[in-house]
Amino acid sequence: MPKGKKSKANMTNLGDLEIFAKVVSTGSMSLAGRVLGFSPAVVSKRIKRLEDRLGTRLLQRTTRQISLTEAGQGFYDRVLGILAGLEEAEHYISGRSALMHGTLKISAPTSFGRMHIAPHLKAFMDAHPELAINLVLTDELSDIVGGGFDLAIRIAELTDSSLVARRLAPVRRLLCAAPSYLNMHGMPQSIDDLKNHRCLPAHNNDLWRLEGPDGAMSLRPEGMLVTNSSEVIRETVIAGLGIALRSTWDIGDELKSGNLVQVLPAYEGSRNLALSAIYPSRQFLPAKVRLFIDYLADLYGPVPYWEL
Repeated sequence: MPKGKKSKANMTNLGDLEIFAKVVSTGSMSLAGRVLGFSPAVVSKRIKRLEDRLGTRLLQRTTRQISLTEAGQGFYDRVLGILAGLEEAEHYISGRSALMHGTLKISAPTSFGRMHIAPHLKAFMDAHPELAINLVLTDELSDIVGGGFDLAIRIAELTDSSLVARRLAPVRRLLCAAPSYLNMHGMPQSIDDLKNHRCLPAHNNDLWRLEGPDGAMSLRPEGMLVTNSSEVIRETVIAGLGIALRSTWDIGDELKSGNLVQVLPAYEGSRNLALSAIYPSRQFLPAKVRLFIDYLADLYGPVPYWEL
């Protein structure tokens, strides 16, 4: 290479990479500018400069939204690792411990987060007093990248995606009812008997996906109660309104106390259902994310405490 000249890779400004990553995580040049202290015009100029240096378009811009191109997605995945590595290096020099500072932003299901994440935050935060937690509880599937989340806790049968998943614990779902309901309406003896019972549909109107003696099957129960709240279904089945399909992490105590009874034990939810930690695909996983995931995995284990 002739003396005095630099390659395009060496010319790339690290500040441009930070701006690019913030635009992607916020989905907005103006919002990214506010966070970083730049005007939208400066942000736009820096993104264009980065694209010109790389010789490819990273973002598709419309009047309403910004999205990654295919090249932009691959570049973004790698940029996150670079920025996280630099941050860790800086705090290694400053004597701080493995990135356990700043904010860890987490998305989790509403009921599970309230019951099985919130009570355990104190121990984790006491161990890492410089780390702030931003826990967002929602039953919607959050856009992890667009929402700026470090990770999401999901209860689902996971499908292929650009995200990475780590299984934390199995999830067991079973049909249940209160003794008061069964005393009045009788115990169903077969899956067909459910047609003659009051069933409580899922809050999101999902099918009941079951596995029984004849393999996998699906039911769409029809009931008189419609709600967008999983916790409403939980409280009404305990109150004796009908039969519901619930997870043991949600009703484990009620099963142990006898306030709920398992119905049709030969039929339970899909065995493929799992509790998982989801995070953006990257070569470098920030220490704060890895340590929190390890904490939950150790806390729940292959046989979660709510099953004992």
